[in-house]
Amino acid sequence: MSSPTEGSTKAIFYALGANGGIALAKFGAALYTGSGAMLAEAIHSLSDCTNQVFLLIGLKEAKKPANEFHPMGYGRVVYFWAMMVALLLFFLGGAFSVMEGISHLRHPEPLSSPLVALMILGVSVVLEGFSLYGAMKEIRKIAHGKPFMQWFRETRQSELMVVAGEDIAALCGLALAFLAVTLTVVTGNPVWDAAGSIGVGLLLMVVAVFITREVKAMITGESAAPEVHAAIKAHIEARPEVESVLNLITLQWGEQLMIAVQAKMRSQQSDRALIDAINVVEESLQSRWPQAKWCFFEPDIETGKD
Repeated sequence: MSSPTEGSTKAIFYALGANGGIALAKFGAALYTGSGAMLAEAIHSLSDCTNQVFLLIGLKEAKKPANEFHPMGYGRVVYFWAMMVALLLFFLGGAFSVMEGISHLRHPEPLSSPLVALMILGVSVVLEGFSLYGAMKEIRKIAHGKPFMQWFRETRQSELMVVAGEDIAALCGLALAFLAVTLTVVTGNPVWDAAGSIGVGLLLMVVAVFITREVKAMITGESAAPEVHAAIKAHIEARPEVESVLNLITLQWGEQLMIAVQAKMRSQQSDRALIDAINVVEESLQSRWPQAKWCFFEPDIETGKD
């Protein structure tokens, strides 16, 4: 079975290959037709290619070993690169497209060879659909039947979330661009093309805001996914060495996980036996969840009761 990181890497390469080809085709079509909506789409695809390179850099840096300055490793660096992607999507992809559309509204120009633009957009839909299929295939492996939006809100895999968000925005943007170019051809009014550019830009900015909000929560420090946190608590409570869990903290650290437990232990014959019991519980946790690289266990007693 492939690891979550391997699945994310596959999805990123799907997206990078698709968007690279799409960007070249769109830029060629934009220069040939003079379409503002097509240029906005080309900038969007170029932005997506840069974003995927950033995500690959993040995954590579996350594998760096821990040292005295970063004792828990570099796992969370992927969140930084995901935030960079969201900002790039907002400013380079979204804001530039809006500005380009406004410029074409002020100085409308007729399209040349609009059928070329429509053909490129059609091919782009196929390639972008291939990229989204790859991302959704990896998501289904780890979502355990969750609806996509629930997975999007609860996932701790920022890079896979970003790729899926980009692909969905790209397909919606292509639909807007196709509609804008078609209306321009039918009506002969280039204002529709400019409006399409603005619509694509606003769409990208909205998606970027959603991604930024989710990545911000990860950077701030989120627990493990709700079902993982609940399963860890149930696992500890089921252990014969533990009487009750007083407090449980899980912290997602990139692909890895930190677990801190405060629990009331069952009576042991000696301090040594208590330590051995704690070690057994910790080993069982790390065996069940191999991504739990750090496990801190504190035996305690319940307070505030007569």
